[in-house]
Amino acid sequence: MTDRRDRVRENIGLVHACAKRFRGRGVEYDDIFQAGCEGLIKAADRFDESRGLQFSTYAVPVILGEIRRLFRDGGTVKVGRTLKELSLKASRETAAFAAEHGRSPTVTELAERLGVDPEEAAQAIGAGQAPLSLTAGDDAGGGQIDVPVDPPDAKITELLSLRQAIGELEPRDRSIIIFRYFQSRTQVQTAQALGMTQVQVSRREKAILQRMREKLSQG
Repeated sequence: MTDRRDRVRENIGLVHACAKRFRGRGVEYDDIFQAGCEGLIKAADRFDESRGLQFSTYAVPVILGEIRRLFRDGGTVKVGRTLKELSLKASRETAAFAAEHGRSPTVTELAERLGVDPEEAAQAIGAGQAPLSLTAGDDAGGGQIDVPVDPPDAKITELLSLRQAIGELEPRDRSIIIFRYFQSRTQVQTAQALGMTQVQVSRREKAILQRMREKLSQG
């Protein structure tokens, strides 16, 4: 049975998927992301497996609800002193991990280095996101923000299916896909990072992609 920590850890990417829909609406992305993290944690606390729903299906409306509430409240997320300090520490640990391993840490890995739960690490990440300029294209001159209220669209559904398929891969297979398709590494670079040969990476990559296609087509 999946517990609360696992749900938060495995679905942090879902927060990004939801938060990106609200870019350019007058609130900085780090605030949107943090609100989404709060929604993810609430969804993890309230989810009832006996209802027969996938967690991701249940979590999306809760995450979007927290983000919309942020807009209704004026687009401000209050970050406490403790969270600010944890955020700074998270930034340092992320940089140190990247220097050691050549990649950014997962939420679980970062939580272990910080000595906190994954949900706390997720909040620290949200509080420390580098601000993005999202108001330059605001032609309304600071007027009222029109927040969409439509349900999750096809793109989010597709992303959920893809994330689930990737999450079910073995660790090394998952690393191959991340290196090749999310970090744009060559097969040679991927092979060097994983202690494999380029031929092994090529063969394994083809097998993984075929299995993922079959998995997604079944969904």
